[in-house]
Amino acid sequence: MTVPASPAKVRGETILGVDELVKHFPITQGVLFKRQIDAVRAVDGVSFELRRGETLGVVGESGCGKSTLARLLMRLETPTSGRATLEGRDLFAASGGELRRLRRNMQMVMQDPYTSLNPRMTVGDIVGEPFAIHPDAAPKGSRRQRVRELLDVVGLNPEHVNRYPHQFSGGQRQRIGIARALALRPDVIVCDEPVSALDVSIQAQVINLLEQLQDEFGLSYIFIAHDLSVVRHICDRVAVMYLGRIVEIGTEEEIYQRATHPYTQALLSAVPVPDPEARDRRTVIRLTGDVPSPADPPSGCRFRTRCWKAEEVCAVQDPQTVPRAADPHPSACHFAEVRTDV
Repeated sequence: MTVPASPAKVRGETILGVDELVKHFPITQGVLFKRQIDAVRAVDGVSFELRRGETLGVVGESGCGKSTLARLLMRLETPTSGRATLEGRDLFAASGGELRRLRRNMQMVMQDPYTSLNPRMTVGDIVGEPFAIHPDAAPKGSRRQRVRELLDVVGLNPEHVNRYPHQFSGGQRQRIGIARALALRPDVIVCDEPVSALDVSIQAQVINLLEQLQDEFGLSYIFIAHDLSVVRHICDRVAVMYLGRIVEIGTEEEIYQRATHPYTQALLSAVPVPDPEARDRRTVIRLTGDVPSPADPPSGCRFRTRCWKAEEVCAVQDPQTVPRAADPHPSACHFAEVRTDV
């Protein structure tokens, strides 16, 4: 299965732009006459760019807004405010036929391969369903052959098109999900923790498959994960989220070798190190206190209630995610600096 090269698609150009994206879920009170008393700030001013052929990793603790961000980009949620453009076209202003065309160019791989596939549909029907929704993507007489080609591309036996999801292992089911996402030949695939439910050895296989498909089809990935070692292996750039905001963003080397935000440094210090000597030399940063509620985030810097560097200015002034003197990559900290013991 080959994809013809297009002179209009230049590797490295911005394909997806997100500007001050916000999603607040209202908290209401009352039964008959509901009124909003507050809001959960799940995503609160996220901005980034995704380049063609690039993998952008999004990491952070549970509840920081990673999956909500993914659902917003897929138009499964309506943003409170903000803008996102795919190849120059506004994602949130599109409707009808234009929205359908945009959705062809951005697909999603779900976290759980057990619940993301319809158990009553055969694999052939699951992978071929995008062709039924977008009939112009494949002529009706060739759809079965296209499905077989897709299964072969992701490393599955094309003869298994009549099997059901329960007849496959977890890793094979995730490959089916990847084949379904690949069916319409999208430019961007949003991977929402695609390997977190798999065994370690299977994780490596799926990650290698995603890298192979990226090289073959020129894909761009937004890769959401908890495992920092997995993110380091596959991602070109990494965005670190905390309480609905990106607090640091940079290349793989900048984040893993020269992190300047205290939260990023704390995450990296918790990653297991196989070398005993290196493990003894580094300092593990243990954060105190609980993660604040996204319904009532702290004033100023949202990380200040758990940060060992916090001073009075942190409670008053909200630091912007901009380049700092300590290192040129953007970091949302008044006292950003590189640590050498993590």
